Amino acid sequence: MTPDYLNTPLGDLARSIPGATRVFHAHRLDFCCNGHITLAEAAHRKQINAQSLSAELSNLQADTSTGTDWQQAEPSALIEHILERYHDVHRDQLPELIRLARRVEQVHGQRPNCPNGLADHLDTMQQELESHMLKEEKILFPMLIEGQQNAAAGPVSVMRFEHDQHGESLDELMRLTNDITAPVGACNTWQALYRGLDEFRQDLMQHIHLENNILFAFSPRLADAPADSCCSVCSGK
Repeated sequence: MTPDYLNTPLGDLARSIPGATRVFHAHRLDFCCNGHITLAEAAHRKQINAQSLSAELSNLQADTSTGTDWQQAEPSALIEHILERYHDVHRDQLPELIRLARRVEQVHGQRPNCPNGLADHLDTMQQELESHMLKEEKILFPMLIEGQQNAAAGPVSVMRFEHDQHGESLDELMRLTNDITAPVGACNTWQALYRGLDEFRQDLMQHIHLENNILFAFSPRLADAPADSCCSVCSGK
């Protein structure tokens, strides 16, 4: 029986089909924060041919020689991967992106296509992301490693809410940069900035996907946790 990709949520497709995230990145489909939206609905919103997207997913070949199936890994192993591959990397990425953005705005600020306001936006994202990651490192991840799923349900709901906020910040980043598309004749600094932004965007989306769609789904209680703010994560306790 042919899989019904069109009526399957993006998050489920990203989780179950090796290479699906590459397809979603190529078409600018948000499979992390909007992972609950079906492929058909996502295609409609982006004015993309849904049948063509479904065909791309059908043609993907699983590469079993590389990568890790995180659905089969222990939560502690996935958490270690998230810390090393994403938390540490984001802390390196953002200061350099902010530096490059300020340089571009200083030199090219009078050009109509200059991403004025980008540096301040990235600075805000850095502060919000650092706060978010510290909550995970100090509160949520230790709970999950120790198997405290009941106690972790509240913090998970807050992390999901903040992931949605990160998604909105990425939307604003795309707006400021014309979908991270450098103008013709952009200088080397401008081009380096946009290459870095595209890498950061993809990393952050994959980071959120691993947490929302895999780490938090290890336990049904965590997978269904509502977005509320009544827990120790909010107060920083």
